[in-house]
Amino acid sequence: MRTAIAATLFTALMTGLVGSPARAEDVKGGDLVISQAWSRATPNGAKVGTGYLTIENKGTTADKLVGVTGDVSSRIEVHEMSMNNGVMKMRPVDGGLTIEPGKTVKLAPSGYHLMIMDLKSPLKQGDKLPLTLQFEKAGKVAVTLDVQGVGAQGPGGGDGMMKMSPGMKM
Repeated sequence: MRTAIAATLFTALMTGLVGSPARAEDVKGGDLVISQAWSRATPNGAKVGTGYLTIENKGTTADKLVGVTGDVSSRIEVHEMSMNNGVMKMRPVDGGLTIEPGKTVKLAPSGYHLMIMDLKSPLKQGDKLPLTLQFEKAGKVAVTLDVQGVGAQGPGGGDGMMKMSPGMKM
């Protein structure tokens, strides 16, 4: 009987530890929770990288991501990709990225993302990339991006190659 109870407790414990996604990387800043922070490896010689993360506002007032810094490069900007008449456009987000109360904003491939410009060295798979996010209300929040493979679509996999629709222009 004791062996069966011990086995059941052990199984429940291991399922809780292994079976559910780890939230250890979540970072709190004020009313904000930043999770799923990652980047892609870059080829040697590349001067531009990207960063992705999810920002959830658990508060009752909006906050705004107004800047990003990191030792990896001289300039990091929040950009937005969009489609307009079959043409993909990318531009900096002027005035910061607003995170409304009770809402989640996901920086992901083909949408909002961090443009890491003038890289000092290539981003290599397995690297940890420390950045500081500057919010209007929450202030400075330190995050670490996990560098995935060159074609990754997010933490944990995917081939990462962006799918182009027929007739799409860049």
